[in-house]
Amino acid sequence: MNNNIIPLNFLPLGKKAKVKVLISDGIMRRRMLDLGLTNGTEIEALQRSPSGDPVAYDIRGAVIALRSEEASKVIVEAIS
Repeated sequence: MNNNIIPLNFLPLGKKAKVKVLISDGIMRRRMLDLGLTNGTEIEALQRSPSGDPVAYDIRGAVIALRSEEASKVIVEAIS
């Protein structure tokens, strides 16, 4: 198994990754696609809230906050 393939919620702050797969469905999948989370999209984990959830991510030049539950449905490949 490739250790670089992880759920987005495990991506360390300051690291970048590329989207591999969305494992959500229905409204949640539609929202993720609307945010630009398509195969190959580069994401960077920027900052955690004081409570640790949600986390701010740079997605296609926009800063988007995702809860851990949402981010766990995005499978990524770490690139740095």
